[in-house]
Amino acid sequence: MSGAFDDLLAANEKYASDFSHSDLTGRALKGLAVVTCMDSRIDPLGLLGLQAGDAKILRNAGARVTDDVLRTLVLAVYLLGVDRVLVMPHTDCRMAKSTDEQVHDLISSEYGVDTRSLEFKTVPDQHEALRHDLTRIKASPYLPRDLVVGGALYDVHTGRLQPPVEL
Repeated sequence: MSGAFDDLLAANEKYASDFSHSDLTGRALKGLAVVTCMDSRIDPLGLLGLQAGDAKILRNAGARVTDDVLRTLVLAVYLLGVDRVLVMPHTDCRMAKSTDEQVHDLISSEYGVDTRSLEFKTVPDQHEALRHDLTRIKASPYLPRDLVVGGALYDVHTGRLQPPVEL
């Protein structure tokens, strides 16, 4: 690794010197799971007024409810105290600005890598994708019928959530 992570190790040393979360368990103290994008402009705990230990945070490109997100939600619900799920995509998302085909073409032309065996799950219509993903959670035979599921678009330029959609 030759120093590629030295800055992170130094920051961790400082963080660990006054670490105060050793009393937390793996359970979501607020009963919440948040599915959001990997975009580094999103601070899920901060924007929702939460603290470490309050929620399970699941992140991927586009905040999509994939098979792996469903698998993780099943574990979060039955083993880690989650009883509500917020799906939170965001404005100005790179996944909403291209099609899968365009992303494949870009990666191929710029980097010479053939990614056509991957599905990137780009989002031509964020509101439609959000409704689809909320329905996917509610329709899962592995999750309880009374699981509270909602979604809201986060605006990365204002820090505000649009009014939630609940199923």
